Amino acid sequence: MSGNGAGFTSKLASFIVNTDEKNIPEWAYEHSKVAFMDWLAVTFAGKDDPLVKILIDYADTVGGKKQATVIGYNMKKDISSATLINGSASHTLDYDDTLVSFLGHPSVTIFPSLLALSEWKGKSGRDFLTAYIIGLQVGGTIGACASLDHYLGGWHATSTLGHLASAAACARLLGLNQQQATYALGIGGTQSSGLKRVFGTMCKPFHAGRSSQSGLLAALLAEKGFTSAEDILEGPQGFFEALKGKVNDDIVNMLGIGWDVQNLNQKYHASCHATHSPLEAALSIVKTENINLDDIKSMTIHASTLSLQAAGKTEPATGLEGKFSIPYCVANALLREETGMQAFTDEKVNDPAVRTIMKKINIINDPEIKALEAIVELETAAGKSFKAFSDILQKIPPLETKKERVASKFIDLCSPVLGKRKSLSLKKKIEALDTIKDMGDMAKSLL
Repeated sequence: MSGNGAGFTSKLASFIVNTDEKNIPEWAYEHSKVAFMDWLAVTFAGKDDPLVKILIDYADTVGGKKQATVIGYNMKKDISSATLINGSASHTLDYDDTLVSFLGHPSVTIFPSLLALSEWKGKSGRDFLTAYIIGLQVGGTIGACASLDHYLGGWHATSTLGHLASAAACARLLGLNQQQATYALGIGGTQSSGLKRVFGTMCKPFHAGRSSQSGLLAALLAEKGFTSAEDILEGPQGFFEALKGKVNDDIVNMLGIGWDVQNLNQKYHASCHATHSPLEAALSIVKTENINLDDIKSMTIHASTLSLQAAGKTEPATGLEGKFSIPYCVANALLREETGMQAFTDEKVNDPAVRTIMKKINIINDPEIKALEAIVELETAAGKSFKAFSDILQKIPPLETKKERVASKFIDLCSPVLGKRKSLSLKKKIEALDTIKDMGDMAKSLL
């Protein structure tokens, strides 16, 4: 490959098609099962969001064959509609995983299309996970090349990169050849869209479902011989030129050497990831110093441009807007120490007690702060000052700890929907996912 990025799209297509699953380490499959468990948990928990009902009604209107399961509902829809519904449901709580290189949330864009396609085609659990690992790696590679310039330019990377990651994963699962995989990336890339302007509305979770759906469409069309540009990423007026970024040969040459699945960061607070570092830093001060909330005079949060673009709402009026408000998330955590789904209701966001704490919080866009880092400075009424730093992206726990924490999260989120007994049974199936011969059997547990 030349230094100008020539052949980048083709090299990704080759990686999609030619990667031997024997060269993927077993620990990567273990990480991918954790990711799937986490994705299912947030999908079950988000299934009753109003946007999901709207999308189901839309699917009923347009009709279609009953091919794939809508998670948490005793129904099947066509694979395209099921992907859109499940993908949107899984991102509605903003409680899903993130990946630094992906610049956002990868699993909500890859698992929905793969699940629908695997159920429809009767693919094995091992094939399902292999396609996920490869699709994730393609998305992360493109994202690392796109860089923060892409995200800061106003693009919702979960959506833009999700189109390509889903296309890559589906291309692998369908067993496309290299030419077809190249076209799948081209078809996915030309559909890439999604603006951060819609954060705090139904369109943000819709981005996840739509990107997964579009990637599925891209792979299915490519399989039929549908053509596209062969240099969608690096070519003139292609993805990088239009949406910012450029090919980084050092990153590209890592394909097949490292695996991004181990770098997934699952969430343990049900809000935008940009709220987590400020929240953790503030909590650490209050708990370590045993500070009474009434004794807090002021709090200054140093955050990055990236964080403030994603979660800079200072006057949230709804539970959904609260997920993208650093002041609310910090104040809520200090007041209630409850940062799960229950914390993001209209009532709690407008609670006078939390609003009182929010008024004491000042946020500074600090050029020295990178990515999702945060520094919190707290001053008490007695004149004492405290400072704490947090970078949530550097707090990825080891695999065994991840398994324990995600399993707990899974039971917590699924039990209200499925009941404790069924949730535990489903958890065991996921833990043995790589031994399942037909993903249709897994799908039967998700109705």
